[in-house]
Amino acid sequence: MTKAKSGPSDPAPASGAVPLRTASGAPVVVRRSARRKRTVSANWEGGTAVVAIPAHFTAAQELHWVERMLAKLEARTVRQAGPGRTAPGDDALMARAAALSQRYLGGRATPLSVRWVSNQRSRWGSCTPSRRTIRLSNQLQGMPEWVVDYVILHELAHLLVPSHSPAFWAELAGCPRQEEAKAFLNGVSYATSRGLDAGANAGTGMDDDVEE
Repeated sequence: MTKAKSGPSDPAPASGAVPLRTASGAPVVVRRSARRKRTVSANWEGGTAVVAIPAHFTAAQELHWVERMLAKLEARTVRQAGPGRTAPGDDALMARAAALSQRYLGGRATPLSVRWVSNQRSRWGSCTPSRRTIRLSNQLQGMPEWVVDYVILHELAHLLVPSHSPAFWAELAGCPRQEEAKAFLNGVSYATSRGLDAGANAGTGMDDDVEE
């Protein structure tokens, strides 16, 4: 991960590596403030996620709190958006999907919408090929970018091949760190099913919605 940008009038952030983008692909700005002593906040300014932290934070503290606040911000945004409305992170998610389709699927997978949802508790992602829509569980927010990219690519591939046939997996042959991502998600599901702290109500799979 690379270091997030600071505001023009703020002191440069510590050397800790915090992501330049949220899990949905939105840009991130970290603002350090000498006036802040113990509080941390996160909000949207346009399509940018802005995280404000105390100026005295170490690099490790910056990394911890920025990642934590970004996950909370995107989860709250999904809840507030509600059905049929677009959250600020959804536009960035759509752009991210388009870039992944172009890079790994030759641009052949062209969804009409890709959005975060809060009502998928038993699946990481779902796709309705007939409507060319993709939904990702907000439980993915805060997970490594390469894991989220795998889920996006998995659902994009279903726009080309609805089933999990050999042709489907052939479409994903170029997906980077595919096996690692599967293992990561399986580990989260395993831990959650046994009551371990791997994220409350984390999804357990990527069942594919093929309703007409």
